Amino acid sequence: MVLAPFIGPVTGSTLPVMGVRVLIVDDLEPFRRAARAVIQATPGFEVAGEVATGEESIDMARALRPDLVLMDVNLPGIGGVEATRRILADSLDTVVLLLSTRDGDEVGSLAADCGAAAYIAKSVFSPLSLTQAWTAAIGGV
Repeated sequence: MVLAPFIGPVTGSTLPVMGVRVLIVDDLEPFRRAARAVIQATPGFEVAGEVATGEESIDMARALRPDLVLMDVNLPGIGGVEATRRILADSLDTVVLLLSTRDGDEVGSLAADCGAAAYIAKSVFSPLSLTQAWTAAIGGV
């Protein structure tokens, strides 16, 4: 897979996609395993951590300061939408992508409401969809 360069968010320079640290947030261990495999198969991305609840995601995002959070919408506790709001209130440098098995239109509006950069259906989550969503989120070309 060839990755297009993107315009860096701070410097405006053209840089390759590299070193994107990802926090995986999903209450289902099988999906965390699948997400980990997708990240490991995507050049320039690495798993920074994994958690199963919204509360844990907030604490882990504070501790790790990941570049990207893959956030399941349906989580025990506060849920992915509220966790996204809290993470983004703490760190404007973090990008959050919502993931769900739910209808795209419904989750797309939730993503916009909570500040997430985008929504990716779990059924189509892949190295290509991850790379495209990340590039779009950071204003890439």
